[in-house]
Amino acid sequence: MESYKKDQHRSFSSPEPSNSQKDEMGSYNYKMFSLFNRKFKITEAEPPKDVKLVFYKFSDGGPHMMADQLQRFLVLHQDELDCTLEEAEKIMEEVINRRHHLTRYSRLSLNLDDFFHFLLYDDLNGSITSQVHHDMSAPLSQYFIYTGHNSYLTGNQLSSDCSEVPIVKALQRGVRVIELDLWPGSSKDEILVLHGRTLTTPVPLIKCLKSIRDYAFTRSPYPVIITLEDHLTPDLQSKVAEMVTQTFGVMLYYPESDSLVQFPSPESLKHRIIISTKPPKEYLESNGIKQKGALSPGGRNSSDEDEEASGIPDPAAELEADDWSSSDQDDVDLTDCDNKSGQLGAPAYKRLITIHAGKPKGQLKDALKVAVDKVRRLSLSEQELERAATTNGTDIVRFTQNNILRIYPKGTRITSSNYKPLVGWMHGAQMIAFNMQGYGKSLWLMHGMFRANGGCGYLKKPDFLMEKGPNNEVFDPKRKLAVTKTLKVKVYLGDGWRLDFSHTHFDSYSPPDFYTKVYIVGVPADAAKKKTKIIEDNWSPAWNQEFTFPLTVPELALLRIEVREYDMSEKDDFGGQACLPVSDLRPGIRSVPLHDKKGEKLKNVRLLMGFQFV
Repeated sequence: MESYKKDQHRSFSSPEPSNSQKDEMGSYNYKMFSLFNRKFKITEAEPPKDVKLVFYKFSDGGPHMMADQLQRFLVLHQDELDCTLEEAEKIMEEVINRRHHLTRYSRLSLNLDDFFHFLLYDDLNGSITSQVHHDMSAPLSQYFIYTGHNSYLTGNQLSSDCSEVPIVKALQRGVRVIELDLWPGSSKDEILVLHGRTLTTPVPLIKCLKSIRDYAFTRSPYPVIITLEDHLTPDLQSKVAEMVTQTFGVMLYYPESDSLVQFPSPESLKHRIIISTKPPKEYLESNGIKQKGALSPGGRNSSDEDEEASGIPDPAAELEADDWSSSDQDDVDLTDCDNKSGQLGAPAYKRLITIHAGKPKGQLKDALKVAVDKVRRLSLSEQELERAATTNGTDIVRFTQNNILRIYPKGTRITSSNYKPLVGWMHGAQMIAFNMQGYGKSLWLMHGMFRANGGCGYLKKPDFLMEKGPNNEVFDPKRKLAVTKTLKVKVYLGDGWRLDFSHTHFDSYSPPDFYTKVYIVGVPADAAKKKTKIIEDNWSPAWNQEFTFPLTVPELALLRIEVREYDMSEKDDFGGQACLPVSDLRPGIRSVPLHDKKGEKLKNVRLLMGFQFV
């Protein structure tokens, strides 16, 4: 156990306790009111009973497990059906190297402690599937897409800085939809990205575009969609078209036809960047479509989401003219982008748009009608979605089978908080736009959902959201469903806190008293919450408790885990969290790394858990 105890990966913010805190015998000293010391022995995590049982079962009762026996364990107990003997040998070599610092072996084998530590290594024994495994050849409308909101903001919606840094961080996390708000600068050709009518400091558009180009595919090869909220004159729209084409070059995808009958697939758009925004109002008016408030007094377009900028909802914006009724126009060669005239500016800019966007006109039911000759994107606020789900639930599901629905936070979320994403997912909404720079439980759910499918940012929607019955009926989110699967979750133990936190971080007078809360977040019928007992005065708590969760829609269920440290007089301390997509859970005994409140992975803290579907 000694090599494990001397793990090299330590938190820089939480150094190893000094000799006055930790003595040579492996104990922590806690000073009580400056009067006397309390000494607590440091106990190492030990293999639970279930781990011992499977070890001796697959080692045929012997003290060592050979490579072929480990392979059998991985196939039969961990359900890794494709695991080969060579892969099992590589795992053993890695475990032995980490544990004993050996690179040459006379005989490959694991003893019980080696096997136990293998189970705790999340990179070797992770809890979810790490590869892309969904069919990626369907149209974009058949996927949930990892979507950011006001992606350039570093903090709150009213006064924080605008920067390319949060865009880079989002792309590195796997976010696939980046939102930019475009406004004119003080000079003739200057285009800035900022949250309009607020105190946010701007960032040049070109800086954001170059960051997207450089980091778009560091985490995932699948397409990045840039949603533009445009407040520009025709001349500046032409300038945007020029900047976009020059910055992205061959990475930029745009359709040959003026409007798409079906969206392309993520597979066909690998390493491509596409644009989604409203067609320019000048273009629409040139086609005989009168637009309400085509240009504001400052010469800027009236945005379909202007209520976001001010934080004050604009009732008139909800009844904005339908931008999808534009007639087809002959293709415009992209060389026209260099011409700054208002006449050519709008068509050249429009030519770059792959996903045409807009807001509903009049009654929502009319806006949700499915056109047979084109597909489009509709934007609704979280409040509009909640109202629509009450009255037009099946209409939304039907619309999202071929078209894209984007949900964005209400304008009053000035602290960059987020909303509950499940309502949108239940209705097939592809783009649930979140403030990625914030943090909180809703964002934990978003992180958890998009850990699925190898973290690539695209999740194939469940079949039931895409199916139609003999009478064109679709899934009704309000309908009560039968239990289709039961998930058994066992919380064995936790470890790593003493490496990542100071010995007085949780309690000044004694080691922590940890307990674990386990939630199912999904459709209302599946929601559940369980809690382990409290283990007192122990940095490596062992709970060994099992919970059962019946599920009606396992495809949309998330397993949320949170460790707390019990405090008798104050609010319980936060000890880490994880959120996992139930659809991608790997059966067996698994390592679950915990994350901090912002969703960053803690260096050493992990739980050992068991998952079983019955």
